[in-house]
Amino acid sequence: MEKKKVAVPLVCHGHSRPVVDLFYSPVTPDGFFLISASKDSSPMLRNGETGDWIGTFEGHKGAVWSCCLDTNALRAASGSADFSAKIWDAITGDELHSFEHKHIVRACAFPEDTKLLLTGGIEKLLRIFDLNRFDAPPREIDKSPGSVRTVAWLHSDQTILSSCTDMGGVRLWDVRSGKIVQTLETKSPVTSAEVSQDGRYITTADGSTVKFWDANHFGLIKSYNMPCTVESASLEPTYGNKFVAGGEDMWVHIFDFHTGEEIGCNKGHHGPVHCVRFSPGGESYASGSEDGTIRMWQTGPATTGENEANFSANGPTDKVKIGVNDAAHKIEGFHISKEGHIEDNKGEITKDS
Repeated sequence: MEKKKVAVPLVCHGHSRPVVDLFYSPVTPDGFFLISASKDSSPMLRNGETGDWIGTFEGHKGAVWSCCLDTNALRAASGSADFSAKIWDAITGDELHSFEHKHIVRACAFPEDTKLLLTGGIEKLLRIFDLNRFDAPPREIDKSPGSVRTVAWLHSDQTILSSCTDMGGVRLWDVRSGKIVQTLETKSPVTSAEVSQDGRYITTADGSTVKFWDANHFGLIKSYNMPCTVESASLEPTYGNKFVAGGEDMWVHIFDFHTGEEIGCNKGHHGPVHCVRFSPGGESYASGSEDGTIRMWQTGPATTGENEANFSANGPTDKVKIGVNDAAHKIEGFHISKEGHIEDNKGEITKDS
């Protein structure tokens, strides 16, 4: 009798509290990278392909709710419950600047040109900071109707997307005028909003529904009911033929984009799944959970004998070669504390059995 193949993820340990946000960088000359936000107040940077821990950004004094990397993965940003959004040097781990807010920062995002930072949070304000002039006051966009939960840029940084913690819908703001130009209606608050890599789709998760919207004309393209309340969803970026969703039932579900049929279900987390994201090439996806772990799953079916997941403890067996700059720029194992001391690697990686 043929043994049923089970997805075997790479399990990335290191966070001591729930993982609440994940963000993949685009592919850079040094590979691609994954940053994670956690309630333990310390965002972590990893090799996006192997899951290897690169470093921890030390400095926040409260839960970190949101994190992102710029286009070249040279700078990171994080939004925190300590009423600040911080900009970090993603090569050295140094804090470059802290933008103070008057309440919890729930969301942050770099635009394509990486010269600005967008933030939102409990204050019901969207702020745009100039990263070339840290001391300049931010531009404030019209008051949001509720506490901001998610933010993103689209249309070559001409439009801002935001959702609220306490009401349904996604609001699209014209950056020039600062006004809402469109609202994508949902019944429940949108807990996850992702703009597809090609800029064609907006993927949203609200309650027990995942929706796909036309990012240019704003029409609803697909709406699928999920088997449980989901907190996050992500569309496969290369072919756009499948999507993943995670939520209350602790499983990571894979669905066919065209039919909504469930085509896979990955079990392994020991708490609700707060965030799921596809890697920039779509060859894998990551999930972050209440259990404090990140799990990295291979997208395609296994093709190598008993190794269902094509991942070894040191990374994928079909590993893409990374340039020598990777060693020079992204030195594995930096952990820079506030005092500037470099500490030992804490980010161990194991494989689920």
